Amino acid sequence: MNHSSSFGGYEATRVLVPGLYFATLLLFLFWSGLAPHLSSAALDGFPLILLFVVVTIVSGLTLYAKETTKRRKAFLDNQPSLYLKNKARAMPALPALEDGDARRLYFFILNNHVPATFHEKIFVFGTIYHIMTQIRRTSFWFAVSSTGFTLYQLSTGRTLPELQALVFFTVAVWLVYLLNVRYNKADRKMQENYQDQIYWLEMNNELVENILRRRSSSASPQQQ
Repeated sequence: MNHSSSFGGYEATRVLVPGLYFATLLLFLFWSGLAPHLSSAALDGFPLILLFVVVTIVSGLTLYAKETTKRRKAFLDNQPSLYLKNKARAMPALPALEDGDARRLYFFILNNHVPATFHEKIFVFGTIYHIMTQIRRTSFWFAVSSTGFTLYQLSTGRTLPELQALVFFTVAVWLVYLLNVRYNKADRKMQENYQDQIYWLEMNNELVENILRRRSSSASPQQQ
C-alpha cells in the first residue's frame, strides 16, 4: 500500500496554508497600518508578488518546524500508540513498549494494514487539525500586534477615522480568532479521529497481537 503521494500532498498543505494565511495577514497589516509611513519604500508589482511568495513559504516552513500543534493536549491525549503500549503490557511474555517504539509500530500498521479510505480520512482530519490550530495562533498574535499598533497610533494624536483601515483589520482578525475559539471543532475532531483509529485496532485484535509478537521476536535477538 503506497501512500507517499498523498502524504506529501497533505504535508505540503500543512506548510502552505498556514504560510499563506500569515503572509496575507501581514500584507493587510502593511496596507492598513504601515504603508502610509513607508510609501517611498512600498513594493508593487512583481517584487511584491515575489516577496509574498517567499514570506508564504518561509513562514509556512517555520510554523511547520516549530510543531507547536503537536504539544497540545488535544494532540497528545489518547493517541493510538498508547493503545498499542497498553496492549503490549497486557499480553503475557511481551516486553513493554517505549513511547517511541509504540509510535513507530503504529505508523507501520497505519501504512501497511489500514485500508486506503480510512488512511486518507486520518490524514485529512490530522491536516485540518494542524491548519486550524495554526490559524488560531496566527490570528491571535496578529490581533494583539495590530491592537498595540492602533493604540500607539492613537497615542501619537491620530484619530479613529484616520485609522479606520487599521481598526477594521484589527476587529476582523480578533473576530476570526474568537470564532475559531468559540466554534473550535479541531480539537474534538482530532480526538474523534484517534477514537476511530483505536476502534479499528480493537476490531483487528488478532492482527495487532500478531504484529506485537512479531516485533517482540525480532527485537529479542538484537537485545542478546
